[in-house]
Amino acid sequence: MYDLGVRPEVVIEPTCGVGAFVLAATQTFPTAKKIMGFEVNSDYLETSRLRLQHELESGRVYLAQADFFATRWQAILEQASGALLVLGNFPWVTNSVQSGIGGVNLPRKANFQHHNGLDAITGKANFDISEWMLLEVFRWMEGRQGDVAMLVKTAVARKVLAHAQRQGLALASSCIIKIDAKKAFDVSVDACLLVVRFNSALVATDEYQVFDNLESTQGQRVGHRLGLSIADLDAFDAHVALVGKSPEKWRSGVKHDAAAVMELTRHGQTLKNGYGETVDLESDYLYPLMKGSDIGSGKGWRKKYLLVTQRYVGESTDSIRTRTPKTWGYLQKHADILGARASSIYIKNPQFSVFGVGAYSFRPWRIAICGLYKSLDFRLIAPIEGKPVMFDDTVYYLSFDDEAAAQKVFALLHSEAAKELLSSLIFWDEKRPVKASILNLLDWSRLQSNKTQALQGQLLFGFSA
Repeated sequence: MYDLGVRPEVVIEPTCGVGAFVLAATQTFPTAKKIMGFEVNSDYLETSRLRLQHELESGRVYLAQADFFATRWQAILEQASGALLVLGNFPWVTNSVQSGIGGVNLPRKANFQHHNGLDAITGKANFDISEWMLLEVFRWMEGRQGDVAMLVKTAVARKVLAHAQRQGLALASSCIIKIDAKKAFDVSVDACLLVVRFNSALVATDEYQVFDNLESTQGQRVGHRLGLSIADLDAFDAHVALVGKSPEKWRSGVKHDAAAVMELTRHGQTLKNGYGETVDLESDYLYPLMKGSDIGSGKGWRKKYLLVTQRYVGESTDSIRTRTPKTWGYLQKHADILGARASSIYIKNPQFSVFGVGAYSFRPWRIAICGLYKSLDFRLIAPIEGKPVMFDDTVYYLSFDDEAAAQKVFALLHSEAAKELLSSLIFWDEKRPVKASILNLLDWSRLQSNKTQALQGQLLFGFSA
């Protein structure tokens, strides 16, 4: 931090643990007038006081017990005049994990990410506690000059920078410096040192640099364009003419949350479910199934089937009783399991419901990709046994009525321009790097337009029309 030109007058570590960073700050920033550490754990705080006894006696260091989520930070900040540095290492757990282990040190409930109702229900509202804490620290910096330096998950760093850009916060400069979390902390997660400089007198920037390590001198330009988080600004700017709306919407596979019941495997002439039970069903509601691992690894069909009880979300399932009595009997046998599915999306829908189905689900040809794999490997999937192939909800796909249309789009998606644009939007270190929201930004129809291709060429060579 000192090498980056940081010269604080006041240093605050909101969760100082046993005081390692506070001690380092006393040595690194000799001109800092006040260095304050706060910690909720009384045992940790006592350890800090012992190792910082001399500095405490001098009055330059101040330590206090404090719960981050209950402390009136504004009152503390009002006493901290001059350039401020907030540093530390916030907890690397999510709000749901913290609750699950009995933790009470949690932020007040609020939809600060502004997710809609369905996204909140299906899990997007689960967030890292450090994300909420960092955004709170960013609010401290409004209207003042200073820096934030925090060890966080890389995904959290990107989220808070995107949020700051959307809110128009005065970020004068920012950078992400990758660290080896396995080596440093023995945890398998992509982590970084996030450094943000605030200065309301300067024009806020929508770009930041990503460095591979602390020794790197050349970083990759990352940032925001058109309200989007961009992993590679150079590639994005070169192919921005392709950004728009996908002519066909990318869909996710079927969500059912009951694999042992709804997914079947053929062994010779018999079908077995996930419990190893031999199952005898009519074929009406059975469809070939390829899972995300099949799509992502390039495997073929493994004689798996999915029981698809509806052709569109909310459709009544009563007709299964009369149309296919054996299927109805099977569903009734496992009604307790299907009725106990945890997600609340099943509660107000017909018995045995699934999600992620519509007219698009039953078109014969598909182009598919698994969201969990770290590559842009699209697969062209033909019908199997005269039926369209279904996928699990880790797969995104386009569907077509005929092979010629599917082949044409498949070729476009494999073009260099399409892959470079999509790659510029993907952060490959994320758990699910390929997302429908990203795929749907590529207007592949523009790849067929000579005018657009000419515009792309101008952009590639730095010219504008």
